[in-house]
Amino acid sequence: MKRTGMRAALLALVVLLSSTACAGWGGGVGSGGANSINVLMVNNPQMIDLQRLTAEHFTKDTGITVNFTVLPENDVRDKISQEFSSQAGQYDVASLSNFEIPIYARSGWIAPLDGYIAADPAFDQNDILAPMTTSLSGADGKIYGEPFYGESSFLMYRKDVLQAAGITMPEHPTWHQVADIAARVDGAQPGMAGICLRGQPGWGQVFAPLTTVVNTFGGTWFTADWQAAVNAPEFRQATQFYVDLVRAHGEAGAPQAGFTECLNNLVQGNAAMWYDATSAAGSLEAADSPVRGKIGYAPAPVEKTASSGWLYAWAWAIQSASQKKDAAWKFISWASSKEYEQLVGKEVGWSDVPAGKRASTYENPDYLAQASAFAGPTKAAIESADPRNPGVQPRPAIGIQFVDIPEFPDLGTQVSQEVSSAIAGLVTVDQALERGQQLADDVAESYRSRAEGNS
Repeated sequence: MKRTGMRAALLALVVLLSSTACAGWGGGVGSGGANSINVLMVNNPQMIDLQRLTAEHFTKDTGITVNFTVLPENDVRDKISQEFSSQAGQYDVASLSNFEIPIYARSGWIAPLDGYIAADPAFDQNDILAPMTTSLSGADGKIYGEPFYGESSFLMYRKDVLQAAGITMPEHPTWHQVADIAARVDGAQPGMAGICLRGQPGWGQVFAPLTTVVNTFGGTWFTADWQAAVNAPEFRQATQFYVDLVRAHGEAGAPQAGFTECLNNLVQGNAAMWYDATSAAGSLEAADSPVRGKIGYAPAPVEKTASSGWLYAWAWAIQSASQKKDAAWKFISWASSKEYEQLVGKEVGWSDVPAGKRASTYENPDYLAQASAFAGPTKAAIESADPRNPGVQPRPAIGIQFVDIPEFPDLGTQVSQEVSSAIAGLVTVDQALERGQQLADDVAESYRSRAEGNS
């Protein structure tokens, strides 16, 4: 995940979610008049395209003016957290990820969308990839968000380098097979590492890929009854494997390498393989990429599970306090529609389509003409992701590369600092995870206490 900086935004939720009852449907009316809505969103490039296209198309067709507040990711998460927890009603729609949406749904901060979906068959909810719908639903089974774009994870590798070494990538590689390949191609070209893996501290940096490794090795952060399992044998084995692999055959500067650094390493020929987000493929296959056409795409490596790719989405949700929910839904229906993808393809370019959410995208010949190298593997990765059952045992909360509780950004970030230190050789994996176990048990204890109090 290219997502960092959620820690500050979600720390406030720890207290709020533990002490606040569900918010009601009241609240103030957003500014801008009866036929306008206020949208608070992240400043990602595809969101900026949306902002630019809205007046000429959505407003022209519906008469609804959209007032955008566009902020960097860290800032927008802080502002959304403050706005939605207070139910001030200033903003009708916000861009949220599949991490926040189940949490916000439990608190009553966002409105269920099922009624709007049922009354809007043209939106075609069945076309939304099923794991996306699952990850954007609440514990009550209702849908609370619609994806704007999404991603999973897969293994990217230099086909020419493996071929020159006489290596065929398995159709469904295991992590041990990947480690063997990394050893064989390490140094295949001057300055080329066998693999690039994130080592940068952050729950959304090193622990995005590492938690998927933990899952498929049979580990979990917490058992179904809220027992911390960070120092359990399976979690230890997965983390030791990851640390050993990146130390032996990974990139230079691994303890500070994140998504961007690994992307640059693969593009510049400094790595033969990379396990990370499916969204990276667009950059690898860009017209000016020196590795365009040289990259193969394999499913996320596994050990004990059938699949192990993560799942992430930027999505739209309606604030419960909004007095303009009908207009808000019209905007969401348009922004996440098939028609909007067609509009972006024609006016911006097919490589800029917000993909990763609809099955029909991967049947569109115009899109496939630009994304044929990675479209199939991306769709397969997303469809195989199971946010409710990502490992070998039941989980207490939804999530693949994260545990969907408000404490996780802080917990994951603190433990990630220990793991990054292990990658740097400053501590052992055992030492890192013993500290992590203490932190995880502190979180788990509060959930066990709540469960006992409700029994």
